[in-house]
Amino acid sequence: MSTAEREHWEGSAPAAAIGSMVVFQSAMALTVPLLLALGPSAATWLRLIGASAVLWIVARPRYEELSRRAILIAGLLGVATCGMAVFYAEAIARIPLGMTTAIQFLGPLGVAVAASSGLRSAMWAALAGLGVVLLALTRSGWSVDPVGIGFALGAAAAWAGYILLTKRVGQAFAGLGGLTVSLTVAAMVATPVGLITLKDGASGWAMAASAVLGVLVPVVPYGLEMLALRRMTPRAFGVLMSLDPAISTLAGFLLLHQAISAQRAVGILCVVAASVGASLRGTANS
Repeated sequence: MSTAEREHWEGSAPAAAIGSMVVFQSAMALTVPLLLALGPSAATWLRLIGASAVLWIVARPRYEELSRRAILIAGLLGVATCGMAVFYAEAIARIPLGMTTAIQFLGPLGVAVAASSGLRSAMWAALAGLGVVLLALTRSGWSVDPVGIGFALGAAAAWAGYILLTKRVGQAFAGLGGLTVSLTVAAMVATPVGLITLKDGASGWAMAASAVLGVLVPVVPYGLEMLALRRMTPRAFGVLMSLDPAISTLAGFLLLHQAISAQRAVGILCVVAASVGASLRGTANS
């Protein structure tokens, strides 16, 4: 790769990261009806099957890439991907899209905070915690379904693992071969829960539509993220991903007509501000 090509690609990495967020959040907003019709976990399982099937056709890994270590790393990424996708779907079926994304974003924030140290890092973590409290609680109790909040927290933990593992998978595989292996593992891990939770009488059309959506979610956003992370540190990636809760809130408002109260808006801003602050500090110290 020439110097000009390398500079062009490095400059396009932020655009790839932002594009992944826009595609993912818009698609998730539009697929909420399918999640409710099939069951969130079942619909996610079908998406993962569709995604892995398409990738084996267009982006099969090369034989020489399939070392034991590379397969292990990609497999671990698949488990994290499955957890992230299933927990996120279960959450947005219960609580607003923007709220889910803000809570899930504790995962990347945790990666950024763990990479740094000191009082300021603790302050950013405390600010994020305040944001989650504002999102989850009111004076009269839970603002939304606490089970949904629990799923969003599970998605946050899975996302932290996803960020750390994606960098390593991107280095072990050329192209999208690592994504192919990881999504195949994710589909396999999701199969039992998908079969168990598939609603009785689910229409074949809804099942087919969910599988086809696997081309859009997660192939396109996850592929863009993997491409971005090949040229970005996890800290720099965390800075850009700070936009995700805002993009998600906007998608929920425009596509699902989900209103945002003043308290929830402040909670989302707290999480975004904490993530930006922690990520920028980590990047400056790297």
